[in-house]
Order: sequence, then structure tokens, then C-alpha cells
Amino acid sequence: MTAAPTPLVPTDHPGAGALNRGISATWWYTVSGVAFFAVAIVFAWTVTLFGTGAPTPTLLVSGLGGLAWVTACVVLTLQHRLSVRADVAPSRASWMVPLAVCAAYGLALGLVSGSWMLSITPLLLGLVLLTWPRGIRLRVMIGAELTLIVAWVVDARGVFEGAEEYWWAVAIYCLFLPVATVSSIWWWDVLVTLDRARASEARLAATQERLRVATDVHDLQGHHLQVIALQLELAERLMARDPEAALEQVRLARASVDEARQGTRDLATRFRSVPLGDELANAADLLRAAGLTVTTAIAPDAAAAPGSALGPVIRETTTNVLRHGDGGKVRLTLAHEGADWRYEIANDVSAGTVPSPDGSGLEGIGRRIAEAGGTLEVRRGEGEFVVKVRVPDAGEGPQR
Repeated sequence: MTAAPTPLVPTDHPGAGALNRGISATWWYTVSGVAFFAVAIVFAWTVTLFGTGAPTPTLLVSGLGGLAWVTACVVLTLQHRLSVRADVAPSRASWMVPLAVCAAYGLALGLVSGSWMLSITPLLLGLVLLTWPRGIRLRVMIGAELTLIVAWVVDARGVFEGAEEYWWAVAIYCLFLPVATVSSIWWWDVLVTLDRARASEARLAATQERLRVATDVHDLQGHHLQVIALQLELAERLMARDPEAALEQVRLARASVDEARQGTRDLATRFRSVPLGDELANAADLLRAAGLTVTTAIAPDAAAAPGSALGPVIRETTTNVLRHGDGGKVRLTLAHEGADWRYEIANDVSAGTVPSPDGSGLEGIGRRIAEAGGTLEVRRGEGEFVVKVRVPDAGEGPQR
């Protein structure tokens, strides 16, 4: 069975959706460019034949047949993307039919016009658009250009007498067509390679970070578990002859468990910490993405604010605005006032809006701020809902 197409950028990669959207947009620019080049050359051929006084059937062959040829070129271009996404070569039937259309159109155009260049250009472009192994497409393009030059020399003997001014433009465009097509596809391939490399780099960085966290957890827990094992072993030996000493060892083992638990919690907090400036920037971007108008007032020394206390508050209040807010404007403030830091988020609400009964988020914020020695103020009125938090300056300094 053929492998199912996979995303160009892995879906578990942060920002994968944006990357894939960017690649898709670039791809459709590429397809549009190939189609535009083909349509333009068909128009140029038809105008040139008209200038030589060609009969109506000849013009119909050039114009209507050209539409079928453009469609075949688009199909061949799409086959290239499918082969890249699935990482497999396209089936023979998927490219033989479009290539046959290219050959048939070139044959018909050559018969009605008597031009070698017009007869071989559709087929040569179809060959250029095929999904070739790495490095082969360039050789095919060079071969196509040399063949077109030979055809140009043959046609220069008077095939288009009376329309030389058109023929020069057509000939130059025919020579330009394979180069422009290959350049467009090559550029898209480069973007795919770069985004894949960036995704691989992100996965590697995440893996290295996980290994570092795993090493720290192993070192922390391994030390405490070894101490706890020794303490419990000693308590077991002392149980018969000295119960008090054995009980003391059990108490020490329990204290070691608490230390290990607190150490693990501190380690997790350290790895989760994000500079408050980044937290606020992320919150503002998220709110703007939801269609809200966001204004910010952030102190220059925001990196020195107590991130362990305010970081979760910023995330929780941003979520509350997205979940319960029904207005269109949000104001974020982080200021240093005396010995305190003040964080404030305010969003406008529609008149008559009933407050949400779910207050667990604000209750959690209140408990967290109380543990940090701060205060929480919630105010609703005059079409605005405000959450204001004050915490003492804990002197954490810039977070890393």
C-alpha cells in the first residue's frame, strides 16, 4: 500500500500549523506561476499565428488545445507536491496521461503552424515538470534548452514570415519557460527543506531539554531514594533493640521524602518559568489572535518581577478573558510601585452581562497570591471587568 501523506512539518512541533500554512501558500504561488507562464505562452502563440494570417481552425487548435495543455502542466506540478509529502514516487498512470496530452498538443500545434519550436515546447515543459530524482531535473532543463535553441535555428529560416516581430518574442519566451518553471519548483523545494530542517532542530532541542530534565530528576531522586533506603534499613535493624532510634530513622526518612518532593516541585517550576516580559507578550498575541484590541503598559524592568507568583496569574487571567469575556478591548499593565509589583488586566464587558458562575480560576489566583504575600482585587462596573494583583518584590531578578 502507498504510504499516507504526512505533513511537511510534524504536527507535534510548536507552530506546526503556521509553518504548514506558510508552505502551502508558497506552494500555491508556485502552481499559479507555472499556470501563468503556460497561459501566457499559449496566448503568445495564438497571437503570433493570428499575425501570420493563420486560419480559424489553427487558432482554435492553439487556444483550446492550450487550455488542455495548461491543465496537464498543473496536474504534473501537483504530482510533485504529492511525491514530496508522501516521500514516494508517483504512479506511472499519474504522469503518463498528462504527458501524453502535452505531446498531443505539441504535435497538433506543430502540424498547423509548421514550427519545430512550437511542436516540442509543450512536451519539453511536461518533461521538466515530471518528478525527477535529485539533480536530474537540472539536466533535463539544460537538455530542453539546447533542443529549443536548435528548433529556433531551424524555424529562423522563414517559418513565420510576416510576423518576425512576434516570433522573436515567442522564441525568447519559449527559451525562458523551462528555466522559470524549474526555478519556481526549486524555490519551493528549498523552502520545504529549510522548514524540515527547522522542525528537526526544534525536535532535537526538545529532546535535549527532556534529557537534561531527566538527568536532573534522576540525580535528585536517586540521591534522596538512596538516603531513604539507608534510613529505613537502619530503622529495620534498630526496631527490635532500640524502638526510639528506629522511630527517629523513620521520621528522618519521611523528612527525606518531603525534601525529594519539594525538590522535584522546585525543579519543575524552574523549567516551566518564562520571563514575565515573554509571558505578557504571549498573552497579548493570544488575545489579538482572538480578535481583541490589546494595549499594554509594561515596566522596563519587568524581568525582575516575581515570575513564580505572577507567571501563572498572567496565564490564568488571559484564559479567563478568552473564556468569559465578551468585549472587544483588553488592557494589560505591569508596574513597579514602591516595594510591590502590580499586575492588572481589564477587559470591557457588555451591559447586562451576567457574571460567570465559574469562579474557581479567580479563587486559585487568590490562593496563589496569598501564599506569595500579595493581594487580589476584582472589580466589575462601568462596562469593565478588572483583575488587579499586588505582590511584594521578592527580589528574584531576571529569570532564565
